[in-house]
Amino acid sequence: MIKSILLTMIGPWQIVLIVLVVLLLFGGKKIPELMKGLGKGISEFKKGKEEGKEKLKE
Repeated sequence: MIKSILLTMIGPWQIVLIVLVVLLLFGGKKIPELMKGLGKGISEFKKGKEEGKEKLKE
């Protein structure tokens, strides 16, 4: 439900504005490093979530 509310509030122009602000703040060279770190964090979170499910099954 929260996702649907959030998606209706954010339009295409807001997304473009957010991308431009990120580019201005971090520059083009830092963004790939940030995305790599974000991807690693998400994968670690998913791995931890799966381990938690396995422990609950035992």
